[in-house]
Amino acid sequence: MTRLVLSNLSQHYPNTEQPALNRLNLDIESGQLNALLGPSGCGKTTAMKMIAGILMPTGGDILFDGDSVLSTPAERRGAVMVFQNYLLFPYMSVGDNVGFGLKMARVDKSTIKKKVLEMLELVQLPGVEDRKPSQLSGGQQQRIALARALIVEPKILLLDEPLSNLDAHLRDEMRELIRGIQRKMGITTVFVTHDQEEAVMLADKIALIFEGVLQQYDKPDVFYNKPDTLRAARFFGGVNFVEGIYADGHIKTPLGEFVTPRSAVSDGSAILSIRPEDIEFGANNEGNNLVTAKVVSHVYVGTYTKYKIVAQERRFEVIAEANTIESYPVDSVVNIRFPPEKIWVLPPE
Repeated sequence: MTRLVLSNLSQHYPNTEQPALNRLNLDIESGQLNALLGPSGCGKTTAMKMIAGILMPTGGDILFDGDSVLSTPAERRGAVMVFQNYLLFPYMSVGDNVGFGLKMARVDKSTIKKKVLEMLELVQLPGVEDRKPSQLSGGQQQRIALARALIVEPKILLLDEPLSNLDAHLRDEMRELIRGIQRKMGITTVFVTHDQEEAVMLADKIALIFEGVLQQYDKPDVFYNKPDTLRAARFFGGVNFVEGIYADGHIKTPLGEFVTPRSAVSDGSAILSIRPEDIEFGANNEGNNLVTAKVVSHVYVGTYTKYKIVAQERRFEVIAEANTIESYPVDSVVNIRFPPEKIWVLPPE
């Protein structure tokens, strides 16, 4: 297992004003599964290519277990990348594809054959070694590409959008497979994705990147419950925001004054944020943080009802119990409560 550290890692392509990646600092613990998350063009794949040795940084350093690998060529670095489009050799059999890395390392044929069969078992595709890649489905080809990467026992496994080309049910299967293999082998793994749900379901920690700059590096649940910025909150599905003035555990807003947890945000202008599922719908008239609102629309989803409500010309989204739809039709008035422990205070943009 290998600890991966990125220190002020930067990439500035020629003839461009903004760097593709600007001073990225990450400390990825040995054996962790980490996600580089962000919209297209944010620099996440650039970072991965530099870790793999495909692209040289214009600044900063990359360390494996404390040692810089900048001067180590890609083929000897020990970081193997599985590309989004798999890049299997179409004229080779599946077995030859999987064993290609060992063949280049001049491993003997009997050992290669044994290891190939082991890898095919690992990715749950035994018995396909004599087929051509064109005879496999997209999901199966993805597994073969993964097996080809794992057979050389890399220090770092890099996955570029590993689930993006798969149908929904195959994504679930592949997610479980990647997680299971990663845990079994204990290999430090980094994957790139633009899908926050995928990152949350798969990663131990997430590095959120916008426009080449690291925004936040945390465990998945923190992005939902304690985002650092308004932009991070929105990226993770935040929809309820109210501007206000924060001081000493209270925030004054056009809706009234709310008790909040103490925040690292400086006193002054701030944003109150609360997730739709954390708002208490149909609250009684007792306690703090109460608001009276009007139901604008509702959608019955089976296990819950999704409401859009308006309070003093401000729209909110609320997720409530499914049976509440019978008591609160459109245009009805409802009390809602913002539980203090569920409120998050953010700095203004």
